[in-house]
Amino acid sequence: MKVIVIGAGVLGVSVARQLAVGGEEVLLVDQSGAGTGTTATTFAWTNSSRKHDPDYHRLNLAGMQEHARLAGQLPGAQSYFPSGALQWADSANEEWLADNVARLQSLGYPARWITPAEATRIAGDLRVPGTITSCAHFPSEGYVLPELFMANLLADAEQHGARLAFGEVVAIHDRADGVSVTLAGGEVVKGDRAVLAAGRWTRQLAAGAGIDIPMVTDTGRGSQPVGLLGYARTPALDLRCVIHTPGLNLRPATGGQTVLQALDLNRDVDPANPPSAGGTLARTLAERFSALLPEPGPAPEIDLRIGIRSLPADGHSIAGYASDRSRVYCLVSHSGITLAPILGRLAAGEITTDQEQDLLRPFRPTRFTGAQRAATEADQRATALGEQ
Repeated sequence: MKVIVIGAGVLGVSVARQLAVGGEEVLLVDQSGAGTGTTATTFAWTNSSRKHDPDYHRLNLAGMQEHARLAGQLPGAQSYFPSGALQWADSANEEWLADNVARLQSLGYPARWITPAEATRIAGDLRVPGTITSCAHFPSEGYVLPELFMANLLADAEQHGARLAFGEVVAIHDRADGVSVTLAGGEVVKGDRAVLAAGRWTRQLAAGAGIDIPMVTDTGRGSQPVGLLGYARTPALDLRCVIHTPGLNLRPATGGQTVLQALDLNRDVDPANPPSAGGTLARTLAERFSALLPEPGPAPEIDLRIGIRSLPADGHSIAGYASDRSRVYCLVSHSGITLAPILGRLAAGEITTDQEQDLLRPFRPTRFTGAQRAATEADQRATALGEQ
């Protein structure tokens, strides 16, 4: 079977790798290169902390478990770190954190209360401010270094025969006997199946093939898909896990760098007018970061990146064919880092065997068929402690 995978983000490369490992002929097509879209601007926290829907919670749990399994199979340097995560609450957030810990514990999700002293030992080179009133530890969570993870996935996919080609897909033709994909230069590529994993470009490409994939597509100032990340080059820290505080989320990056996220600042981010390294948003990130450092020092050096998330309209992943007759398998998620390994394996299994995977049944694109758009739309702005 020849499968054309459109989009070389973390979902596309994950399913391409699984198909190639299974012996299928795989062509991976991307307009700008592997991991250069949303995957390059993700906080990359692996978790199922705020997934209230039971089916979505189970899928994310499976994603966390699949990361551990996959880590033993990929080549290259370590890219997945089951480090655990911390959440620190102040008086304004402590009730929210208590409710979430109780909810997760009732589901059997590892969550425990710890002292500020223990939180400091787990965190590494950070201090717990005096305003923090409670600390919770989530030992099964972790993080991914996206660049390394993508490099490892792609290397393994290519080692098993997958090919990466550069080109802008302008049309997908979904036929009873297979698919054909037209590139901007006029080249037409034919295959038995196509996987549409083009992130935030999925809706437009799907529409051209007569497939409706409802997504949040507004990318204006403060819109739901828009998010800001800071990459602190200095000071170099020995940060040991993911940390969520009332004003700042942090995770380790390569070379002692730290990825910073302040969710309340997203409302002021305009992709058409990106914030400068010396502007108000950068200064705010630096001030909040400095307040968590163990010793005073020079102002941190922080680079800024704007991310545009891939948001299905109802907030849940999309995985499956558009209809019983379709040969185009659609794959979209804004939990891409957590879910990529499990979605890649399960989607590849469905494509090659036509056997339905139970975990994916609630996430078919057909769930939107006939539904009023207003009934499927969810506000997905992440603003509170522990949200994404």
